[in-house]
Amino acid sequence: MFEGQPKGLWSLALANTGERFGYYTMLAVFALFLGENFGFEAGVASEIYTWFLTLVYFLPLFGGMAADKWGYSRMVVIGIFIMFAGYFLLAIPLGSGTIAVIAMGAALLLVSMGTGMFKGNLQVMVGNLYNDPKYADKRDAGFSLFYMLINVGALFAPTAAIKSMEWAQNSLGYSKADSYHFAFAVACISVIASICIYNLGKSTFAQVLAVKKEKKADAKPVEEMSPAETRERIVCLLLVFAVVIFFWMAFHQNGLTLTWFADEFTATKSSGIESMQFDVTNLVACIFLVYGLFGVFQSTTSKAKGIYAAVIAAGVAILGYNYANLAPEVSLSAPIFQQFNACFVVMLTPVSIALFGWLAKKGKEPKAPVKIGLGMLVAAAAYLLMTVSCIGLPASDHPNHVADVTPNLLVSTYLVLTFAELLLSPIGISLVTKVAPPKYQGMMMGAWFVATALGNKLVSIPGHMWDMDLTIVWGTLMCICVVAALFIFAIIKKLNKVC
Repeated sequence: MFEGQPKGLWSLALANTGERFGYYTMLAVFALFLGENFGFEAGVASEIYTWFLTLVYFLPLFGGMAADKWGYSRMVVIGIFIMFAGYFLLAIPLGSGTIAVIAMGAALLLVSMGTGMFKGNLQVMVGNLYNDPKYADKRDAGFSLFYMLINVGALFAPTAAIKSMEWAQNSLGYSKADSYHFAFAVACISVIASICIYNLGKSTFAQVLAVKKEKKADAKPVEEMSPAETRERIVCLLLVFAVVIFFWMAFHQNGLTLTWFADEFTATKSSGIESMQFDVTNLVACIFLVYGLFGVFQSTTSKAKGIYAAVIAAGVAILGYNYANLAPEVSLSAPIFQQFNACFVVMLTPVSIALFGWLAKKGKEPKAPVKIGLGMLVAAAAYLLMTVSCIGLPASDHPNHVADVTPNLLVSTYLVLTFAELLLSPIGISLVTKVAPPKYQGMMMGAWFVATALGNKLVSIPGHMWDMDLTIVWGTLMCICVVAALFIFAIIKKLNKVC
């Protein structure tokens, strides 16, 4: 699974891991911060939250266009420093008055601008690693590994946010509202780590850095596509983007309505074996077990099998120790549920790669558009689960706690949504780098994020519906995913033609 990939993949992925750790540390508590610190109602909070996400994913369009002209690496570095300025501003406790609101708005704009320069352009650089013919057939697997590694950062982010806030409250005497700024400070530190990793690893992706600089007369010219082929590829990508909009509308409820559901409707205590899943070290141990088992079965040497057996033993030891020292009961904080999506991405990526690798050997691997359509159907299944499980529950009494639904409902929902994400997100990014006309590569990657941005703006719709019956909220999301899936399957022949 890890063999045969370009070395630059690991440096670029780890740089993105640091950035994503900071972003998701901030995002894990941001919706709750808006209510706790400023007293915003659900509708106002959802608008602020979704406008921020919209900018985060819309601005890569302009970041990509700038990179097409001035270079991807330059935009990546500038973006990191702008993000740092935004997180630093969020980390300053300014209270809840007008100045605090203005400062928050400026901080969100800076984080959005920085992400716009960083995110898409780094992924274009990853895609360019696979322009080398010897890596061409590993592009989809490479992006799945890239996606897995950046989710390592997201896995630890909720715990980092919660623990930093608890430390500020219990050890330093800060109020709950002010303690949120310590979570934002963690994001500042993470982007510093990101730029360090990026600079230290430059030698491993030097061939990508040279792409824009190469002006030699004997350099091999980039093959130009005909206007007709260029137009056909762009149209097909735009049709895929139209479907992606509705996936992100459904998926990014994790930071809004699904977090509110965790806060208002989900049990605040857990005990027994069930409680072990809320300790991130146990999730890491389970990841060790999955990767160790894959390694044992796939390794061809006794030494490699021994190493993976040791990884399995480490996972078992961690789980055994934590079970032996299990507390009678643990308290659950709403943001902790956001760790499960990242955990499942990391855990299930080798399963996904192995499955599609096996299908590829048999000549039966579905093309990218088919995977995306299947991803929409799986997302619909996640909200079908929520819809059925919430029958009979009262309407929201935001921000009060209303019911004590088993936490396993949200964990299961995140598991199903992760299956959908793995079918859609890394495959979609890989598709863009493969299909986009060379001279519009940065712009089309930016367009992918514009589609994501539009989906994130639509995230606010269920937020405005939050005082309705929950079956209406989740049922609406389910129906949207089904309709999007039907649309992509209706045009699948056209899409497969260029993929």
